[in-house]
Amino acid sequence: MTAPLLVINDLHASAGDTEIIKGMNLTIERGEIHALMGPNGSGKSTLSYVLMGHPGYEVTGGQILYKGEDITETDPDERGRSGIFLGFQYPEEIPGVSVLNFLRTALSNRTGTDYTVLELRLKVAEAMTQLGMDQSFADRYLNEGFSGGERKRSEVLQMTILDPELAVLDETDSGLDIDALRTVAEGVQRLHDDDRGFLIITHYQRMLDYITPDVVHVFVDGRVVETGGPDLAKEIEESGYDNYRVGTAG
Repeated sequence: MTAPLLVINDLHASAGDTEIIKGMNLTIERGEIHALMGPNGSGKSTLSYVLMGHPGYEVTGGQILYKGEDITETDPDERGRSGIFLGFQYPEEIPGVSVLNFLRTALSNRTGTDYTVLELRLKVAEAMTQLGMDQSFADRYLNEGFSGGERKRSEVLQMTILDPELAVLDETDSGLDIDALRTVAEGVQRLHDDDRGFLIITHYQRMLDYITPDVVHVFVDGRVVETGGPDLAKEIEESGYDNYRVGTAG
């Protein structure tokens, strides 16, 4: 029997002396889209960084299994090569490095193949056409002077080119207009298949107007406090998170 794509088992993680993830459990099977919803300050972004092995956070308990292998202590670059992708809430600018050259380096590291600039340009041009992006985008410096929507389109382009098995999108809908939101959603839908999984981390339900998750988790104070189907996201949109906070959750 094939192992689940991702298993988070009683995960605890801290930044310095502050515990942020406080006993997290979650399983994603291949082909599933999971939405993790929670209020600001609940630890959602910390979870995404811990999944990628960010050195600023320490796992103090539990484990992370990816395709049946324990990756709790593996380095970020190894996780990326193995097929895990993180879309950042606030992507960084990299002045002097074009989108094309960034993707060439990232894809070469991901696959072990040294792509020529021409090979990569053709591959990127095809992906940009599918995403409705202007071809000049490839020669701009990564995220330098990009609007919020352009940064998120860039993330979707990266996800498309790198072809991950597990994509973690950290509040990708933050600050997006409707057109950019649709671009992100279409990128997810285009990649979604029976072998790939998604963890969409969000505060609001509006991203889920365009992507229907298989499973919705409510994440409060560093742990999952409720799990359900797509209707759970709509319930949160209507009533908020107060019913799920510590001391009030049933």
